[in-house]
Amino acid sequence: MTSEIVDLRLRRFLLMLTGFIFLGTIGELVLEEHTKETLQFVPFVLCIIGFISVAAALMRPQMSTVLGLRVTMIVVALGGLVGMGIHILENFEFEQEIRPNAEVGELFINTLKGPNPLLAPGILAFAAIVALLATYYHPALASQDTP
Repeated sequence: MTSEIVDLRLRRFLLMLTGFIFLGTIGELVLEEHTKETLQFVPFVLCIIGFISVAAALMRPQMSTVLGLRVTMIVVALGGLVGMGIHILENFEFEQEIRPNAEVGELFINTLKGPNPLLAPGILAFAAIVALLATYYHPALASQDTP
């Protein structure tokens, strides 16, 4: 088995894994009823555009689709990080409300254990990183001039 075949299989595996993460995240969001506010639809949109980009890169691994995948994954990763920040802030505000006289250390610990899971939006950033790894030295990005 040549290294090109191994690379191709690894790329496909990483991209398919990313696609499954996006689909699984949509399922989880639906089960958690993450639809009560307009802002809660953002992860749905990020998962859908992420999945479409991954599918395009799998079906047509050309320079345009791979570059599009990279741009989309940067947006998805940033969205996941912003989501983590939002969850932290909402937990902190909740803890301040129910424990107005609590010390900072106690507020911090309770913020981490709060009702909004901190790492849940991080799955989007993780999926984006996996997809970006699949594009590392992608043959579709090789210059036509290199021997």
